[in-house]
Amino acid sequence: MRIGIDLGGTKIELAAFDEGGQTLLRRREATPQADYAASVEAIGRLVEAAESELGAAGSVGVGIPGAESLPDGRIKNANSTWLIGRLFRQDLQARLQREVRLANDANCFALSEAIDGAGRGAEMVFGVILGTGVGAGIVVRQRVVAGINRIAGEWGHNPLPLLHEESVPPLPCYCGRLGCVETWLSGPSMATDHWRYCGESLSAEEICARAADGETAADETLWRYERRLAKALAGVVNILDPDVIVLGGGLSNIERLYETVPRLWQEHIFSPTVLTRLCRNVHGDSSGVRGAAWLWNEA
Repeated sequence: MRIGIDLGGTKIELAAFDEGGQTLLRRREATPQADYAASVEAIGRLVEAAESELGAAGSVGVGIPGAESLPDGRIKNANSTWLIGRLFRQDLQARLQREVRLANDANCFALSEAIDGAGRGAEMVFGVILGTGVGAGIVVRQRVVAGINRIAGEWGHNPLPLLHEESVPPLPCYCGRLGCVETWLSGPSMATDHWRYCGESLSAEEICARAADGETAADETLWRYERRLAKALAGVVNILDPDVIVLGGGLSNIERLYETVPRLWQEHIFSPTVLTRLCRNVHGDSSGVRGAAWLWNEA
């Protein structure tokens, strides 16, 4: 039995799977925000309760919104800031009395989609999360590529390419840099862009709904978003040349992205023919927890 944990900023989700990938049990509870010890304990309780209910012990993989530093094992780059600097994997292993595997949540998403999702059978999958933030993971031959600095796939904290094309100035990112991809392509960033151009405060969901109804201002905001996404993903294709790019997160539900973005990225990719496929995820919100469980597929 494989147990996956998705530790998010607002919720902790657990799912248990059999060896064939069938879901045996799923549970979630609120994340004890800003309380590190309570977060470790909550995961411990969820695992123990799941194993008691199913009558079996399982391997445990955990996805987190951050990364484990290779030199000392401490957590870095975490949106859930109470994890930063902590020996999270070691503490969780002590609580559960077993080995635990840990990965960035975007890596877990990409792994799930590479194994039995939209990237099934592909040599290389680049899995993108477009939501309240922007993240990505790289999977090659169904193995996560973490990188020596454990930042492989941190595409959201590169600058947006061809920034001179933009008619509004770049915004500061929470990471301390200016004009990161995340500041242009997250859901809140779409809302900010619409306000900067139109003076109207709408959520990304409202903008997309109005664009679908034919409202010109909303359609123009969505077009700007598509152009920026195409430029940013073209850089990924030029460097990694993945077979498949899979989109996840709330903005992955914008149907027109899958037709418009591949048409627009052609201008920026160093190849007259682009065979890379842009796909919607298969497993939706479950991809993160599934990918965490599949960390135990790796030797």
